[in-house]
Amino acid sequence: MINVTKTFLPNQEEYINYLNRAWEKVWLTNRGELTIELENKLKHHLGVNNIIITNNGTIPLQIALKILGNNSEIITTPFSYVATTSSIIWENCTPVFVDIHPEYLTIDESKIENAITPKTTAILATHVFGNPCEVKKIDEITKKHDLHVIYDAAHAFGVQYENQSIFNFGDVSTCSFHATKIFHTGEGGAMFCNNHELNHKLFYSHNFGHNGSMDFHGLGINAKISELQSAMGLAVFDHIDEIFEERKKIVEYYDINLNLNKLQRLKIRKNTIWNYSYYPIIFDTENTLLKVQKELNKKNIIPRRYFYPSLNKINYINGIEMPISESIASRILCLPLYVGLKENELKLIISIINSLC
Repeated sequence: MINVTKTFLPNQEEYINYLNRAWEKVWLTNRGELTIELENKLKHHLGVNNIIITNNGTIPLQIALKILGNNSEIITTPFSYVATTSSIIWENCTPVFVDIHPEYLTIDESKIENAITPKTTAILATHVFGNPCEVKKIDEITKKHDLHVIYDAAHAFGVQYENQSIFNFGDVSTCSFHATKIFHTGEGGAMFCNNHELNHKLFYSHNFGHNGSMDFHGLGINAKISELQSAMGLAVFDHIDEIFEERKKIVEYYDINLNLNKLQRLKIRKNTIWNYSYYPIIFDTENTLLKVQKELNKKNIIPRRYFYPSLNKINYINGIEMPISESIASRILCLPLYVGLKENELKLIISIINSLC
């Protein structure tokens, strides 16, 4: 079986060596030394001022929306994983969709202002497949209209835009450390914030609101990561350069050998150092996609229709039409991309696609 992705696992001994430290301390949660070490390593590697590691990648969105959303309207993208929209609704806010750019696949910044109403409190935009949004224009809009901006950067670990981490943009940026991601802690995530006061709110919010053991800053929830997860993160982090290098080789192999005259590729925004997080291709029609998918499945190759459907079409949303997002969602397919994918497997994938396109 060649799946769309495969979890990178370090050698078991490497993981156990980190676990042994937790055993020696008899400290498995509540920000033990492994969690602190991982945060410090990631902060230095990514070039960020603050990082709060969490137990999954969705709860940072929920915490940011709880603090900044004010139970009101949130302008967002219809082309993202469902957690982007479901988090808005879960926090008693209302998603207001804005269609996407047909090449970058991120929210179309030129359409945002038309969606702003007196009830709008924030923009929640996704760096789709690690491709940055037009962050400067969005920043101008938020300042003009006194709004907040939250970036769902679930796919954007290691991405740099204009010589700095993509996590440095927005009021809050969030990331996923799920097992399928480039960097992972098995299950986990993180939130990033440059504003000291807001970062303080994020921090206590992820730990029940605690101010010491007997007092509280305010409302909070349990978003803490365990030492078991942090041990996995440390073991994976030791291989991070290797992971990026192998993924880059696979992306370049696809680029060279796929017949891209018949396919649309994701256009990476200028001044971006990308992270090779996914390899999406966009077909001319949904029928062509389905035909290719069927033939790949016959060979036990399992790509993914990611993202599908367009989020304005899910059953608990009464979304208006989003023509570009709906069109892209019906025609996009993410191909297998992971460390350990063999050249003969790549050749088989490519030959099937090229023969049918």
